[in-house]
Amino acid sequence: MDYNVRPPGGGLEGLGELDVVGYDFRNGRAFLCEVTTHIKGLQIGTYESTVRKITEKHARQRAYAASHLQRFDEIRFQFWSPRVPKGYLTERLSRIDGLELVINGQYRECVERLRLRAKVETQDAVNPFFRVLQILEAMQKE
Repeated sequence: MDYNVRPPGGGLEGLGELDVVGYDFRNGRAFLCEVTTHIKGLQIGTYESTVRKITEKHARQRAYAASHLQRFDEIRFQFWSPRVPKGYLTERLSRIDGLELVINGQYRECVERLRLRAKVETQDAVNPFFRVLQILEAMQKE
């Protein structure tokens, strides 16, 4: 797993980082994930500019995959966000070809699965978020 991956070579291309690049070498899969954690709800300017920005980020995901992930049989492109207003944004984002949405309830379910896993795994996974979940789950209620 790599976080905030910048395409090699620098320049303008290197400015568009990828939030998460995950590798499943055993099954020949790679995951490119854009993550936007606006707690009060996803919005980057207007709704239209939000969709345009996510579309541009997805194009960068595809370009990175084409240049650097040829060895993988399957590449999944995802957008993660805990709060996306239902309606215009959810409908327009769902139209972006090849982009999986992990938003709202599905996002919450994924975090819940991590929380349950953190409850039983005690070794340090060298991931700060997961470690905090482990600590919170290990704390006894008084």
